[in-house]
Amino acid sequence: MATVLSVSGSPSASSRTGRLLRHLDARLAAQGHEVVPLDVRTIPAEALLGADFRHPAIVEATELFERADGVVIGTPVYKAAYSGVLKALLDLLPQYALAGKTVLPLATGGTTAHVLAIDYALRPVLSSMGAAHIVQGWFTLDKDITAHEDGTIGIAPTAAENLTHVLDQFSTALGRTPLLAAAG
Repeated sequence: MATVLSVSGSPSASSRTGRLLRHLDARLAAQGHEVVPLDVRTIPAEALLGADFRHPAIVEATELFERADGVVIGTPVYKAAYSGVLKALLDLLPQYALAGKTVLPLATGGTTAHVLAIDYALRPVLSSMGAAHIVQGWFTLDKDITAHEDGTIGIAPTAAENLTHVLDQFSTALGRTPLLAAAG
């Protein structure tokens, strides 16, 4: 099937966002997709903040985006926007790094007041980067994600049902050939 790049934009190693993404990665892998995780927090700060396009970690991240058929981008919401480390990475990628790709934006946060961060902060950036198809994203409240000591998570039933729905939409969209590619 498709190669999916799963990008966690959380600056924290123990974040709910990262754990949620890795949980969803397993679901995508079970559907037959090859999933490649990328935690932006592992990219050296000097490369991100110094805008070092030639840094090996930035070159590698760029290559991961190039090879992916689809991209899942997850971020915690801070001050009604996606994370700064995710912004730093997206700024260093080529202008059309998402051209021809199906993208699933996901966000986590403490209050429903931030639910529009996906549509008003993240989606315009993904669109400007040339995404062929941005499926409907999903915002999950922090309280609906329970982190267990063994690294697994529990997801509240309603949130789990909604996440399954958007993940299935993403997986289905990955199987479609973009109109531009079919015409070429």
